[in-house]
Amino acid sequence: MSLITTIVAAAEAEHDLAPLWMPAPMFGLAMAGILLVLGLVTFSYRDVANRHSHKTGGEHHDDHGHGH
Repeated sequence: MSLITTIVAAAEAEHDLAPLWMPAPMFGLAMAGILLVLGLVTFSYRDVANRHSHKTGGEHHDDHGHGH
């Protein structure tokens, strides 16, 4: 019984929280900034397939696939 009491007392004594290296709201702002940057990168690739359609033969709109 004394072993269990010792383990419980040790667990309660070491219950200090780790300090954050920046204020908590800044984590949310940092993640929002990263998401914004990744969204802008994704947005920059819009319409890339249409800009290079001459390489894939996409200029003819009456085609229904290759080999037909």
